[in-house]
Amino acid sequence: MLTHAPRALYIHIPFCTNKCHYCDFTSYVLKGQPVDAYLDALEREMVMTTEALPPEEIRTVFVGGGTPTVLTPPQMERFLSSVKRHFPIHPDAEFTMEANPGTTDLEKLTAMRAGGVNRISFGVQSFDNGLLERIGRIHNVDDVYRSIENARTAGFDNLSIDLMFGLPGQRVEQLSDSVAKALALNLPHYSLYGLKVEENTLFHALYERNELPLPPEEDELAMYMLLIEKLTGAGFNHYEISNFAKPGFESRHNITYWRNEPYYGLGAGAHGYARGERHVNIKGIQPYLDAAASRLPRLETNPVPEEEAMEDFMMVGLRMLQGVNNDDFAAQFAGRTLESIFGDALQQLLKQGLIESTSGHGGGYRLSKKGIPLGNEVFGAFIS
Repeated sequence: MLTHAPRALYIHIPFCTNKCHYCDFTSYVLKGQPVDAYLDALEREMVMTTEALPPEEIRTVFVGGGTPTVLTPPQMERFLSSVKRHFPIHPDAEFTMEANPGTTDLEKLTAMRAGGVNRISFGVQSFDNGLLERIGRIHNVDDVYRSIENARTAGFDNLSIDLMFGLPGQRVEQLSDSVAKALALNLPHYSLYGLKVEENTLFHALYERNELPLPPEEDELAMYMLLIEKLTGAGFNHYEISNFAKPGFESRHNITYWRNEPYYGLGAGAHGYARGERHVNIKGIQPYLDAAASRLPRLETNPVPEEEAMEDFMMVGLRMLQGVNNDDFAAQFAGRTLESIFGDALQQLLKQGLIESTSGHGGGYRLSKKGIPLGNEVFGAFIS
C-alpha cells in the first residue's frame, strides 16, 4: 500500500442555507451555528494533522459541504489563508470549492479567487424551476446564470456543474432540456448523478410511505444513456462513470479517490485515508468543536487490511473509463498482478462482456460499453 504522505486535501464545511430533500451528508442549517468557532477548530485540526503526518506538497484541494460558499467574504478569506498557512500548496495545484448558485456573489467569488481557489463545482442539479423546488434547492435557474457570469468575472475558467437525473416526477424530455441548457453554458466539466434515496432524508421518509413518484427504471436508464450521448457528442471525454470533461479539465482531486491514493480529510464528518488507515471525523458541530480543542476529532480510525485495499482499488478504479492496470496495481501492492488476485472474477466479467482487456501499462481492464450502465454489478464482483 502507498505509504507517502497524502498529496490531496479534503476539507468539510458543514453549513447550508437549508437541507435538500435528498441529502444525507454531514450538513447543518446555518442559522445560529457557531461558524467562527468552527473555523477555529478546523485550524486546530490542521495544526494537529500536519504534526501527526507532515505534508508533502499538496497537488489538489477540495472544499466540500454542506455549502462552503455560505461563509461570508471575511470568513472565506480567513479560512483560505489558514489552509495556505498549514499546508504547502503546489503552485499548479487544482483547488476546488463546491458552491450553491444561490450563495455566490461577486465579492465572495473574488475572495475565493484571491485565496487560491481556481476551480468551482456548482450544485445546479436541474434547469427546471419546478424540479428544483421539488428537491428542496433554494436557487432558481436565473441564479445559475448569474453565478456562472459572476464566477467568470472573478477570473474563474475551470467551472463544473452537477446535474441530477432520476428525480421525482422527472421526464426524459425535461432532462434533455436541462442538458441542452447546461451545454449552452460552454463549461469544461459536467458531473451527472442518478438520485439515490438515502436513509435519514426527507425523500427516504416519503419513499417509505410510497409518496415519492420516482421515474421507472427504464426511464432512468434512458436518461443516463441520453446524457452519455449528448455529452460525448458535444466533444466531452466520458472519463468516469458520472463525469465528463474537455481534455485537461478532468477533476484531479476525484481521480485521487478513484486511484485509491491517500488523502487528508479534515472537518466535521470528513473521511481521510493515509498510511493504510481510514478515518472518519466526529459529525456533530459541538462534539467536533469539543474534541478539536484537545485532540484530533476522530470518530473512528480503522486499519485497511491489504485484501480490502485491493478490492477498493478495483471498485474505484473501474469507475474510470480508462480502467485499472497492472503497473498501478503492482506499485500499490508489492509487485502483484490483477490476474493473480482477481483472476476468477476478471474471467467471469470478460465472459459476460461487462469488461474488456486493455494493453498499456502492463495490461489491464476497463468497463465495456455494455458494462458502463451496469457498473455496480461489476464492482460487486470484487467484494469477497
